Amino acid sequence: MKGLKIVVLAKQVPDTRNVGKDAMKADGTVNRAALPAIFNPEDLNALEQALRLKDTIEGTTVHVLTMGPGRAAEIIREAMYRGADGGYLLSDRAFAGSDTLATSYALSCALRNLEYDLIVCGRQAIDGDTAQVGPQVAEKLALPQVTYAEEIQGCDGKIVTIKRRLERGIEVVTCPMPCVVTVNGSAAPCRPRNARFVMKYKNAKGTQEAQDANEDYFALVNERPYLKLTEWSVNDIQSNPEDLGLSGSPTKVKNIENVVFQAKEAKVLSGTDAELDAMMKELITNHTIG
Repeated sequence: MKGLKIVVLAKQVPDTRNVGKDAMKADGTVNRAALPAIFNPEDLNALEQALRLKDTIEGTTVHVLTMGPGRAAEIIREAMYRGADGGYLLSDRAFAGSDTLATSYALSCALRNLEYDLIVCGRQAIDGDTAQVGPQVAEKLALPQVTYAEEIQGCDGKIVTIKRRLERGIEVVTCPMPCVVTVNGSAAPCRPRNARFVMKYKNAKGTQEAQDANEDYFALVNERPYLKLTEWSVNDIQSNPEDLGLSGSPTKVKNIENVVFQAKEAKVLSGTDAELDAMMKELITNHTIG
């Protein structure tokens, strides 16, 4: 079987564990500059599934496709540190403020310029928790899709076998390729960075980052072409600007509220059998458990 061409859809997201009063802008979009940026957790699970296929099927390549500002190139490097072969960054002011509909449109336009046998992404991003982008991309590209994947168990180049984790159990399904697979957070965690890859790719940059670097960087890229990360604008993906960004986003976030739960009372137990027995009876009586 020939090697697969796998594209992993990934997103650099604000760390929602540190949401504060400056998390939102006046126009209802997330103030990403006010929050630390991280690799979306479930996209890392998806990356690991792609890398496992690369490990088992000779000639397979894995590339990351992401959309964001110039600094989003960092997650492409993070993927390369773990074994990915490269990536593509969609970066243009016209993409700013995109909801899931506009985001999936931009990604699908970019994917039409790429060759792929399999598209893999996380189930959802922690900044929106919608789980909509993967399925919307599949719909726009007229591809079959498998959601809630926990493990890609096998692939013969035409059919992929996937274990799904559902609310009441698991199921194993097959799907013709090419297809879109969204991966749960319950899937295997992504492997750590490889020190050799870190040394090789630490200077890889997108166009915007390269422009901010000194002149010696361009000489370095000519010597080592793998350090140049592909960066595309709106014009590069042949898209309709009206369907991108705020103009293409019917969803608007009006506000965000940080809720902190505080206990009204607390009990400290010493751990004796009598105390534990009494606590269990109390919890059962007030229907906290049972």
